[in-house]
Amino acid sequence: MFNRLMPKEGKFFDLFNQHAELLVTTSKEVVNLFNDLGNAERHMTAIKENEKRADRITYETVDLLHKTFITPLDRDDMLKLTTTMDDVIDLMEDVAETVSLYYVTNSTEEAKQLAAIGVACCERVRSAVALLENMKNAGAMLKILSEVERLESDGDRILRSAMSKLFREEEDVKALIKYKAVYELLESITDKCEDVANIIQGIVVENA
Repeated sequence: MFNRLMPKEGKFFDLFNQHAELLVTTSKEVVNLFNDLGNAERHMTAIKENEKRADRITYETVDLLHKTFITPLDRDDMLKLTTTMDDVIDLMEDVAETVSLYYVTNSTEEAKQLAAIGVACCERVRSAVALLENMKNAGAMLKILSEVERLESDGDRILRSAMSKLFREEEDVKALIKYKAVYELLESITDKCEDVANIIQGIVVENA
């Protein structure tokens, strides 16, 4: 009985790392989607499968939190970390569903740029999560997290430019509605990655 209540630090961090790895894998699949819309169905299927895997990791992490008496980090912080990472992948699935529902058949350079920034953000999140188990890595983590903030600002800038161009040049109202939705969802991925970064930053400040 007592052993079941003891800390399971390694298991928690394994789950966080699995989740972060899925962020990167899925974000790359979003890039593939916009580079290869002719095979959109295949990429959408991969994104949806990854989203289901992420849900299972979230469930396992939450279940472990409920069963563990002593956790390696603040319980609420750990819950926020796993659910917010899951939110990132949910947004990627939203992108795929929007492409399907709106029948987006042509990509744009701006969509590709926003998708690429999403990958860069997710890679930084993965790097920070990998260091989370040891607070001696606090300095390195904070440096990585600042890069997420910079990338999110880049995403904001590209979104503003994309929207300006869209409303200036696009005469087809249907196309305007499609790409506006796609651009906003792609940029929201970087916003949510910044939310993850802020959670990790809070954990570092509290524990380092």
